[in-house]
Amino acid sequence: MNKTLKTVLQIALTIVIVLLAYFVVESIMNPVRFKQERQRREKVVIQNLKDIRSAENAYKDINDTYTDDFDSLISFIKKGEIPVVNIIQDPTDTTYTKTINDTIDYVNVQDSIFKDRSDFKPEKIDEIPYSKGEKFKIQTDTIQKGGVAVNVIEVKAHYNDFLKGMDEQLILNRIKQRKDIDRYPGLKFGSLKERNTDGNWE
Repeated sequence: MNKTLKTVLQIALTIVIVLLAYFVVESIMNPVRFKQERQRREKVVIQNLKDIRSAENAYKDINDTYTDDFDSLISFIKKGEIPVVNIIQDPTDTTYTKTINDTIDYVNVQDSIFKDRSDFKPEKIDEIPYSKGEKFKIQTDTIQKGGVAVNVIEVKAHYNDFLKGMDEQLILNRIKQRKDIDRYPGLKFGSLKERNTDGNWE
């Protein structure tokens, strides 16, 4: 083997080794980067779900039911009012167990619930972050529990919506992992079967 050919083969072998090393590193790092980005996006989506839950709970306190209409919820956040109640001991109650609730004022919903959130935009509350315009799926219902009618709510964002633009195979893998353990493949709070507004991230 002449010197020139030997040099060419050495260079080719070096290139192959470098490429193999690159693909090995990528096969390890790609899932790591995917997980980091997924968790970063989940954090933002979770905050939105918490905002929706806070607004829905306030809506229910005033209207005795949840709403499955985001337009109504947004209007409530912007224009609705929450009573400020002063709770005092009933002076006629000798058992000291009764109280008197006295409404002394009303405060705007947004100013009350989201007063510490300068970046909060009520008109965007229905939009799933990173989804390019997809909306949270919201459902409400009334179920019977112990012979009593109970209002329930469920709000969801699927992985396919807020993981858009990421590795499609890794998204499918994540969805399968969740389905294999009978879990919703995404983020959600509430249930249409139970009186429960917990989030599946909690």
